[in-house]
Amino acid sequence: MTTLKLKGSLLCCLLITVSAFNFSAIPDEGMFPLSELGRAGLKKAGLKITEKEIYNPGQVGLVDALVQVSGCTGSFVSPNGLIVTNHHCAFSAVQLASSPEFNYLKNGFVANSLEQEIEAKGLTIRITDSYSDVSDEILNAVSAISDPVERINTINKKRAEIAQKAEAQDPTIKAEVSEMFIGKTYVLFRYKTIEDVRLVYIPRQDIGEFGGETDNWVWPRHTGDFSFLRAYVAADGSSAKYSTKNVPYKPKKHLKINPQGVNENDFVFILGYPGRTFRHRPAQYIEYQEKFLLPYTSNLYDFQNQQMLKAGKDNVSTELALATRVKRNANVLKNYRGKLKGLHNIDLITQKRKEDEQLAQFINSKPELKSRYGSLMHDIEQHYRSVFEVAEKELWFNNMYSSTSLLRTANTINNFKSAILKQNGLKAQEEFFALNILEVKRHLDAIYASYNLMVDKAVAERMVKDAYLFEGANKLAYISKQGFPSAEVAADAVTASIDKSKLNNKELLYSTVLKDFQSIKNYNDDLLSAQKELDIELTAFNDEQKRREGVLNRLMGDYVAVKEKYQAKSFIPDANSTLRLTFGNIKGYSPVDATYMKPFTTIKGLIEKGNSGLEEFTYPESIKTAWLAKNFGAYAKKELNDVPVNILYNMDTTGGNSGSPIMNAYGELIGVNFDRSYDATINDFAWNEDYSRSIGVDIRYVLWIADKIDNAQFILKEMGI
Repeated sequence: MTTLKLKGSLLCCLLITVSAFNFSAIPDEGMFPLSELGRAGLKKAGLKITEKEIYNPGQVGLVDALVQVSGCTGSFVSPNGLIVTNHHCAFSAVQLASSPEFNYLKNGFVANSLEQEIEAKGLTIRITDSYSDVSDEILNAVSAISDPVERINTINKKRAEIAQKAEAQDPTIKAEVSEMFIGKTYVLFRYKTIEDVRLVYIPRQDIGEFGGETDNWVWPRHTGDFSFLRAYVAADGSSAKYSTKNVPYKPKKHLKINPQGVNENDFVFILGYPGRTFRHRPAQYIEYQEKFLLPYTSNLYDFQNQQMLKAGKDNVSTELALATRVKRNANVLKNYRGKLKGLHNIDLITQKRKEDEQLAQFINSKPELKSRYGSLMHDIEQHYRSVFEVAEKELWFNNMYSSTSLLRTANTINNFKSAILKQNGLKAQEEFFALNILEVKRHLDAIYASYNLMVDKAVAERMVKDAYLFEGANKLAYISKQGFPSAEVAADAVTASIDKSKLNNKELLYSTVLKDFQSIKNYNDDLLSAQKELDIELTAFNDEQKRREGVLNRLMGDYVAVKEKYQAKSFIPDANSTLRLTFGNIKGYSPVDATYMKPFTTIKGLIEKGNSGLEEFTYPESIKTAWLAKNFGAYAKKELNDVPVNILYNMDTTGGNSGSPIMNAYGELIGVNFDRSYDATINDFAWNEDYSRSIGVDIRYVLWIADKIDNAQFILKEMGI
């Protein structure tokens, strides 16, 4: 029997992450790979333990307490698989566990026993087991290949082969070959995976999200952005899906909590899985971000959120269903607008152009470099000119499926129908339908879980109006073919196709179109036809993008190689979701003239924000009651005469570091990283001591909330407090 493989239809972004693996100079900033901790200058900076206590191949170290929680970081804080991470990292799982009757998102959740813990649907855990450099093996495979498409296809195929071989050698791991520098360095990472994750303790929303989007990416901050999960495995210790028979995972290492916290200027470090940075790109890449990607995406997400908030305003079920989409969009759009502000403030494009001009002069001054790299800077310029030419179309295609749920649904139905029709004969078609219908419905259920008809129509209308106005190389063939006289007529036609489609109602779709194999074969509508035409155009466009990706692979490999020669050093790796360390100090800063931001906030400041009367600054009355009574327990900071809520530090973090443990000089956990200041959103492109600050929740606030507000003393006991 043939089974149907469903895969996402989102167009991969052309401009993918790059980074280096080995470097020799101590930098002003950096996310250090484990192999280079000895060169990071940690002892000189203030570390009191040895680097080997952090990471020592073949031995147990602090890194063994680190986990990747889906797109975030977390850490084990007990011998029984208890994990601390951010509230926003568990948000989607809490949403899925919530209902109007049991609204854990709003009211929080406390499991006083293992039996009360709830499945954290959608969350998985990865633990870095080991890694090895496989650059030579991959680059040797493409050394004689000049065709860009063949080159990138061969690299991707080789990466997959190496990962598959590693998994065959050790079936208990999942392997992944990460591209460090494009076209230059590749590393095989081996991960242990845990599939059964459960909710243990989630603070209520007016603690975990205090300040809402008003305070997001802002300092001073007063958010209790923490949550506790637990990892479970089968009785034999192997990874297993959720089952009541599973038992808590026993980690090799868990972090010790230091309830005394830290003081200003104390040395601190973070271990985590930072997502993406792009600091070793040429000026044209920054120009692409500033002119196209950042403004387009932030404006689109803003519009989407307006529609989703409107749809959920008077309906709790709809509000819950759309909550994760709204939160993710809001986080991205504010981050992108912060990046735009930062790019303008420091004029990074001009800085990069000067660097690239100096690099070109260096190449031309060395005959041996000129013979090899003489056309490099011109070739990079030509590459990005071709990218800019179709940037609007690229971004539209990138967001086509993620923006409209029904277009993803139509894609699933069309693919299923096409696969059925490829079967030889009616009997084979019927068997294929029966074999795959449950998997198709599971896939559709996930789409419909965050679907709203009003939102889908509004967003589809916006997308079509945008596309209608595209000109030149950005013009969509589908729009041109329809001959719409205006953007409004085009939008009306698309919304009409949604209204008439049986796909706009899940129950109707399941009971009619997906009733049997003949029903799906016989059904068609304008929405399905539109998706099919758009997907044909997308596939052709994607082929050209792959060719450009192959060109970029070669160009960036050369760009980094010659830039290292020019600067006489190797670079710090850009982040790429692999385990890294960054270090610094608890430290305030001056974001604008005549201001200084202190590195600690307090409960007093939280209450002052609450006095504004704004909804996002609502907090539990029990916090004010305890504060007025000075019921601080052992969690107050003497100098403040208050419990510190959030802390500020100059470490180098980015997305993916959410939930990372903040550790003191002795490797003890003193906080949980969750955000950056607005000025530091530009960290992905450029880091600077003057403005790059990250934000964490102070462990003393976590413990105080658990102890004095939520009566979750079992958490403290399990962590040895």
